[in-house]
Amino acid sequence: MFDYSVIQFIQTYAHQLDKPLQIEILNLYKRFKQAPKFLQNRLGPLFMHTVKLSVIVEFEDMECQKQSVQQLQHSLTTNTHCQFKNQFSSVPCCSVDVTLAALADLFKSHSTIRKVHLNRQVQALLDHAIPSVQADHVVRNNKQLTGQGITIAVIDTGVYPHSDLEGRIVHFVDFINRRSAPYDDNGHGTHCAGAAAGNGAASGGKYKGSAPKANIIGIKVLDRLGAGSLETVMQGVEWCIEYNRNHPNNPIHVISLSLGSPPQRFKEENADPMVQVVERAWQSGIVVCVAAGNSGPRDRTIASPGISNEVITVGALDDRNTQYTQQDDVAADFSSRGPTPYGETKPDLLAPGVNIISLRAPNSYLDRSQSSRRVQSNYFSLSGTSMATPICAGIVALMLEYYPHLTPNEVKERLKKGTVQWKDTNSNLYGAGYINAENSI
Repeated sequence: MFDYSVIQFIQTYAHQLDKPLQIEILNLYKRFKQAPKFLQNRLGPLFMHTVKLSVIVEFEDMECQKQSVQQLQHSLTTNTHCQFKNQFSSVPCCSVDVTLAALADLFKSHSTIRKVHLNRQVQALLDHAIPSVQADHVVRNNKQLTGQGITIAVIDTGVYPHSDLEGRIVHFVDFINRRSAPYDDNGHGTHCAGAAAGNGAASGGKYKGSAPKANIIGIKVLDRLGAGSLETVMQGVEWCIEYNRNHPNNPIHVISLSLGSPPQRFKEENADPMVQVVERAWQSGIVVCVAAGNSGPRDRTIASPGISNEVITVGALDDRNTQYTQQDDVAADFSSRGPTPYGETKPDLLAPGVNIISLRAPNSYLDRSQSSRRVQSNYFSLSGTSMATPICAGIVALMLEYYPHLTPNEVKERLKKGTVQWKDTNSNLYGAGYINAENSI
C-alpha cells in the first residue's frame, strides 16, 4: 500500500512537479526501501508525513499568489514538520518546507499552483586581463572612465573588506548567516568584486579591476563552501530590485552573478524561477551579467540562469597572459557552450577567465584550501567563467558612467557590436566575440 501511495503521488502530480523534485522523491523512497520489509510496512505512513522537502511553489501569476499565500500558510499549520519560509514580491513564488503528505494536500486544495520546484543547489562557477579588453584607459571628453558613481551588486559568497575596495562597499546583506558587516568565508565573491572594481591599491595599480572607482554591494547567497540554493539566489536578486525601489536616486546599476546550476527542461526558459527573477531585474532597469558555466568543452552546457535570452551571458577566453588580443587566443576549454535547451545561441560574448589575479580573502575556504594560488600577500589567482563575468560587469559600469541613460538592452547590443571577432568560429562557443571596452563605449 505504501509503495502504491508514493508512486501514485508522483504519477498524479507529475505535471506539477519539476523533474529534479521527482528525482529527489524517488531517491528518498529508494533509500527508505533499503530498510527491512517488516519496518517498511510499519514506517511507510511516517515517510509520507515526516520526510521534509525544501521547495519553491510557483503560482499561476502574481494575482494568484496574493490570494493563495495566506491560504497556503494556513494549510501548512495543520501539517506537522512543515514551514512557510519566504514570499517573493517580484515573481509569483514562495518557498516552503513540506512533507509529501502536506504537498499532496496543497495540490488538492490550491488550484492556482502552477509548479513546485525542488529548492535545488546552486554553486559558485572562477593582470593581463584588463588591458587585453582595453578597459584600463578608456578616455572620453578628456576624462578617464573608472565606473565612478556606478554601483555593482556582486551576488556571491560575500565580500571581504579588502584595501582595494576601501570606502566603496556601500552595502552588504547576508542571506546565509544573517550577519551585517561585510565578510567572505569562501573567497569567491571577493575575487569577483575585485575583478569588477578593485583599484589595485595594494599592488601599485597592477592588479586592478575594470571599473576601479565603482561602488560595490556585497550580497551573500552562497555559503563557506560556495553552495547555495535556488531560494537564496532568488532572494538576493529580488533584494536588488527592492533596493532600487527604495533608493531611486542611488540605485544598483549592474548585477554580477558568477553562479549557476544545470538548466532544467521546461517548455520555455522563463518557466525556470531563477530565470524569471533575473529577467525581472533586467526589466526593472538593472543590467545583469551571468556566468555561462564551467562545463565545457561539451555543448549544450550553459548554466541557469545564463540560459535566459535577456541577460548578458559571459563565457571565458584564454588570453594567453598577453595584453593584446591575438588570433591564437582561444575560448577556455572549460567555458560552457550553447545552444541552450531552448535553441538560443549562448554565450553572448567572452571575457578573460584564465589565471585572473584579483583580491584575496584571508583565511577563507579557498585561501586555506588553495594556498598555492596566493599572489603576494593581497591577491589570488583563479580561473573560470566566474572571473569573466565581473570583468564584463565592470565594463558595463564604464559604459553607464559615460551613457547613464542606456537601457539594459542597449548595453547588451553595444557590448556585442563592440566585440573583437574571430573568423569562422562557433557562435555557441565565442558568442559575438571577445569583449572590448573601447569599441563598445
